[in-house]
Amino acid sequence: MTEKTVLPGVLIASGNWAPEPWAVPFASEPHRPVATWPNVPDREAIHYVLAWRPPAEAFADLPNLKAVFSLGAGVDHVVGNEALPDVPIVRVVDPDLTTRMTEWVTLQVLLHHRQHLAYARQQAAHIWHELRQPVANDVRVGIMGLGELGRDAAEVLVRLGFQIAGWSRSAKDIPGIETFHGEDGLTAILGRTDILVALVPLTPDTRGMLNASVFDRLAKDGALGGPVLINGGRGGLQVEADILAALDDGRLIGASLDVFEPEPLGPDSPFWNHPRVILTPHVAASSEASVLADSIHRQILDFEAGKPLGNLVDVSRGY
Repeated sequence: MTEKTVLPGVLIASGNWAPEPWAVPFASEPHRPVATWPNVPDREAIHYVLAWRPPAEAFADLPNLKAVFSLGAGVDHVVGNEALPDVPIVRVVDPDLTTRMTEWVTLQVLLHHRQHLAYARQQAAHIWHELRQPVANDVRVGIMGLGELGRDAAEVLVRLGFQIAGWSRSAKDIPGIETFHGEDGLTAILGRTDILVALVPLTPDTRGMLNASVFDRLAKDGALGGPVLINGGRGGLQVEADILAALDDGRLIGASLDVFEPEPLGPDSPFWNHPRVILTPHVAASSEASVLADSIHRQILDFEAGKPLGNLVDVSRGY
């Protein structure tokens, strides 16, 4: 009997995430080596790295590496790695991840629209008092970032009746949604935005872009009585001192923050107990590892069958 040919190997470098779920789809291929960082018995066997915040050493001495797959929605943790080899970087794009981000964004928009923080304070004080409620069609939501996640969230919020506009660095056309792009477009969308949703990738150009200058340009005449910030993108997008100052002086009336830099958020951070902040621990697009691993496995099989890799990262632009 002819011995089965050994398949190209996989290295799982999943950081603080448990590696076992990411390995499940490959169990159906007993002749494909699967290593878990830092235990890599045969580095020459590794053709693919599944990575989340990998150490630089994980990329060293992999002479047959063909591609790196990011295990999360962001790719800055890979692109910024000083030891990153010159191979394709593949972002994870899966309906499960997209749906979960849209759920989180929609939830946060509705929490601020339906004045959840104010009612929570009234509940704590045993106050029964109805607050005036604007209709969704009077509330303008601006989404920064019109990739897969931003587009899906925009389409759901449109169906709920909100006035939706989107911004991206380059021009995008989405049926039924007003779009802006570039620096001039950023000023224009901010001026018509009551709830600002940030879903842009973290790049050298976007780092720190959620700052005082942006908050100063948000609409002051909206139905909510002031603007709200929602960041489900990356912690590096925001200048946290500027957010706190804007919340304290009324330039922002509320914020929902899922991401910070660094993480986890320090126990002494003023965000924990701020009365105008809704905080979640980087779970906006938290998906089942097994679902995303299945998607990556299918991509690898397609690639080995001669199909091109999709959802590639433009390393020169950082996303």
